[in-house]
Amino acid sequence: MAIPHAQPGEVVDIRPLGANLATTQTRTLVKGENIEVIRLIVPAGKDISEHRAKGELVVQCLEGHVDFTAMGKTQHLKAGELLYLPTGLPHTVKGIENASLLLTILFPKHG
Repeated sequence: MAIPHAQPGEVVDIRPLGANLATTQTRTLVKGENIEVIRLIVPAGKDISEHRAKGELVVQCLEGHVDFTAMGKTQHLKAGELLYLPTGLPHTVKGIENASLLLTILFPKHG
């Protein structure tokens, strides 16, 4: 059974998970024709190898700390901070502390 996504107009709780962070899995919260919003869980020590988003990407750190590498530099992304990447830019993520990230991907419009 597919995990349901939020419906238009539905409130989605994105507050920090706190003690539940270690037992929570990554989940797509919203999925539309031109947008996807994902809560990505990155445990400390986890490396997410180089990849590219198929749309513009906004990454907001909700809690914890990750190292985010793109455009030839590594930046420390901590709770309360966000960054933007244009479509298709290669990037990697490394968990420094258990972290929860909110990813918003804006896909190009077709047609």
